[in-house]
Amino acid sequence: MKMKIFEVAVLGVALCLAPWARAQETLQGVANQAGAELEEALEQLSAAREEIGKEKIPLSKKLSGLEDEVLAARRQYDEAARELDNRSLETANLKNEIKAKSQESTYIANLLDEYIRNFESRVHIGELQRYKPVIEAARAASVSGDATTLSRLTEQMKVLEGALDRVKRVAGGEVFPGTAVAPNGEVKKGTFALVGPVAVFASEDGGATGLVEQKLGSTEPNVVDVEAGAFVKPIRDLVTSGQGDMPMDPTMGSAFKLAETKETIVEHIISGGPTMVPILGLAACALVVALIKWVQMASVREVGSAQMEKLFKEVNERGVQAGAAFAKRIGGHVGDMLHAGLSHVGEPKELIEEVMFEKVLAARLKVNNMLPFIALCASAAPLLGLLGTVTGMINTFKMITVFGTGDAKTLSGGISEALVTTEYGLIVAIPSLLMHAFMSRKAAGLIQNMEKVAISFLNRLPGAEDRKAA
Repeated sequence: MKMKIFEVAVLGVALCLAPWARAQETLQGVANQAGAELEEALEQLSAAREEIGKEKIPLSKKLSGLEDEVLAARRQYDEAARELDNRSLETANLKNEIKAKSQESTYIANLLDEYIRNFESRVHIGELQRYKPVIEAARAASVSGDATTLSRLTEQMKVLEGALDRVKRVAGGEVFPGTAVAPNGEVKKGTFALVGPVAVFASEDGGATGLVEQKLGSTEPNVVDVEAGAFVKPIRDLVTSGQGDMPMDPTMGSAFKLAETKETIVEHIISGGPTMVPILGLAACALVVALIKWVQMASVREVGSAQMEKLFKEVNERGVQAGAAFAKRIGGHVGDMLHAGLSHVGEPKELIEEVMFEKVLAARLKVNNMLPFIALCASAAPLLGLLGTVTGMINTFKMITVFGTGDAKTLSGGISEALVTTEYGLIVAIPSLLMHAFMSRKAAGLIQNMEKVAISFLNRLPGAEDRKAA
């Protein structure tokens, strides 16, 4: 039994060790294989190391070359970057310079525009037609939106060259053909002779010869007749041969322009418009009334103390009837008053005073008659002048609405109406006011004289009781 147990144990141990033995064999085989593979790998590694060692030197040299190329490329990049920065800075400077030059060119072009305008306004009207094409071309280039600054400056320089050339030619005088407006309004061809600021013209047909001036409202040269034709032949000789006497206008045309602005009194009155009719009507009425009143007041004789002495001498020596006859000879309002007072001698003094006062009142009404009309004329004339001023300004603003403010000649009608009516309103009002003051003072003096004579008469007239006692 024990044998069986032992055998069983041995068999169990054998059965347990059999797999371990096979595992040992398997592990030994794997180790051997791994060792073989390791040796093969080591051989391959050694071969690879040898191959790497062979290729390392060329690769190192190539790497060094590439690194040098990289450094060179980096240096080139840095140089290119610096060059780019420099070029960017130069570009910015060039842009600023171009902008400054452009502004300078624009400024010069504007200066040349101003010069051309001054040149056009200062050049003599007779030679303006010679420079008109280049001036218009320069003006068109300035206002054109498509024209470049270069083309604008080019056209302007043509005007400047023409102006410089003109200075050389005009210094010693020159003769050139052209057209001018004759005194009768016809445009005639002929020849100009220009010496400094003075020009003369002689037409081809001989119908227009004289000084050349620019008239108001005209853009063409106008021929002004020379007095008595004394310079006609010298002018024609001058434009033909370049020699001859030349008339001079020291006022540079101002005298002719002033002469053209002069107008007669009738033209001046007509320029005032329809309001001048009532103003002149008031002036005529005031003048007529003033003349009539002047004649009336001048015919009234003032009575002094000497005549009063004669009157009372007549009354005392020859009686009341003789005194009344003397009063008649005195005449006028004072004579009527004294005659009325003497006619009531013997009646109460209060009655005589009332009778004489009645004559004074009648004389005051007659003397002051129509004087208020002169004062009315003096008050109404300025108002009519103001009315004409208002209507003239209304007409002026209408003209401005239609034609604008560019042509002063168009506006002159309304302005003349506005100013002339005010002028004549004051011309009528001031003398009328003075005449009214003078006439009123004269009338007051006559009435005061009558009152003085009446008081003197009443003071020296004896009372009724005294006369009865006498």
